[in-house]
Amino acid sequence: MILSILLLVILAAVVWSVASEGPWGATIMFFSVLFSGLLALNFFEPVAATLDSVFPATWAVHPDFFSLLGLFTLFIVLFRVATLYLLPSYVEVHPMVYEGARWVFAGFTGYMAMGFILLSLHTAPMPREFIGFKPENNNFFGVTAPDRQWLGFMQYLSEKNFSRFGEPRIFDGPVKAGVIGVDNTIWPSFPIRYASRRDAYSRNLGVEYVDMGGSESGSGGWNQGDQNKSNDDPGNLRGPGARKGAPAF
Repeated sequence: MILSILLLVILAAVVWSVASEGPWGATIMFFSVLFSGLLALNFFEPVAATLDSVFPATWAVHPDFFSLLGLFTLFIVLFRVATLYLLPSYVEVHPMVYEGARWVFAGFTGYMAMGFILLSLHTAPMPREFIGFKPENNNFFGVTAPDRQWLGFMQYLSEKNFSRFGEPRIFDGPVKAGVIGVDNTIWPSFPIRYASRRDAYSRNLGVEYVDMGGSESGSGGWNQGDQNKSNDDPGNLRGPGARKGAPAF
């Protein structure tokens, strides 16, 4: 329950802060958080791959976490500054609309921000499970999974809205068609990959990526190396798009 309580505190703090800005400010913050999250998810793995050359080997698993939260924060600040400059005044609305709109948009904004922070824990240099966090669980009081909702939303957009000429630019997962008994052709693996990395990191074991595809959308798997491979870079556990340096859009 520790994690759920912390997330609830974050949710309440964001909701109260955003609602205090009125319906106009709450609406702007809602879209700022939404677009910031999508942009951060789109670019954090290529940025983390670039930072790998800067961080020492002992910090190899840190760039993903820093890149994801850093980009999210940076984009929110940029959106905030831009909207204050372009929209310096507020629109007057009816008192009933005022109360309803500011709390509704503040609630959605708080939930998104809380979910993104929960999502960032997947990339954190921590054990596979910590303070109640489990990648397979509904980590918000066992009821919802805001982190996987973010991933699902980004996955959907990359397959549908961000596709170019009918060809999806997939955020996460290889394409494997023709699997007997299922209709899936795309197999996202974000929680699995990062859970494997955290598990290897916490046990101070090397990891080895085995590419079973051979193409940019090919499938792959993560195998734990033996003790002779303890110097392998655990920071290489990223998605297919990141290894190619190709964002979803």
